[in-house]
Amino acid sequence: MVQDFQTEAAKFSDDVKILTTDLVPRMSSACHVSDGSFEVPLISSDSYIDSIFDLAVRENIGLIIPTIDTELQKLANERGRFEAAGIHIIVSDADFIARCRDKRKTADLFARYGIRSPEIYDREKLVFPCFAKPYDGSRAIGAKRIDTPADLTPEVLADPKLMFCQLIDIENEFFEFTVDMYYDHEGRLKCAIPRKRLEVRTGEVSKGITRKNSLYQTLLEKMAVLEGARGCITAQFFCNEETGEFYGVEINPRFGGGFPLTYAAGGNYPGWLMHEYFRNEEIPFSDDWENNLIMLRYDAKVLVHEND
Repeated sequence: MVQDFQTEAAKFSDDVKILTTDLVPRMSSACHVSDGSFEVPLISSDSYIDSIFDLAVRENIGLIIPTIDTELQKLANERGRFEAAGIHIIVSDADFIARCRDKRKTADLFARYGIRSPEIYDREKLVFPCFAKPYDGSRAIGAKRIDTPADLTPEVLADPKLMFCQLIDIENEFFEFTVDMYYDHEGRLKCAIPRKRLEVRTGEVSKGITRKNSLYQTLLEKMAVLEGARGCITAQFFCNEETGEFYGVEINPRFGGGFPLTYAAGGNYPGWLMHEYFRNEEIPFSDDWENNLIMLRYDAKVLVHEND
């Protein structure tokens, strides 16, 4: 994704550089690829926001793109402070982020826009088989299928963060879709590109294909305006392409790991962000993206020499 931003920065202006931050920049491949990198404290540190702010002022940063779930709420709470200094943080409103981070509330958010979600079960009234996952988790960490009461181990029952949901058959009837949605600063949808997940590794897509299907058409209607959303919103759905039936599963209010496929298909979110926030330009709705584009992913190396 860093390279996608670099490509668009070069088109936008010779003066725009893409900088990155990390706890240990030397051990971050993104930091080595970017035009410059800086060390910052842990997100949980009380000094995290101040360090980002001071760095942005010192380096004349105009646009900040958060990519980690746990920093979103903190940055949203301080967005006004950054805006007053002429620094745009591309982050959704704090209330919207809270509804996305707590998956128990995400179902209500989908319902507000006429989209159904897998039913959430009361712990005392489970229907088997069902699916358990942490209500504030990410990348499928801690998620598990519960087939019978025997699978409700003491460890599972003792975990207060686990929520239990209706099990959707994603092996036979439904496929997982991730939709990268671009919302302008007023929460208006400017582009949506569904990606069918053909293969997933550790919660992140390794093979995918863009699909301009019935899910796409429905989302253009139902989620044309998303109150509090800003920038790239990554929404996940289970969809049966034959029947058109689908469920809203999660909303991650940030760029996702599969975004390079969206960018390659024609979703120029990096360039649009620069034009919207640096030049205050209106971003027109875009339906001009490549359908059925396949991405096959592989690991690449970044070599760090002793004196680098």
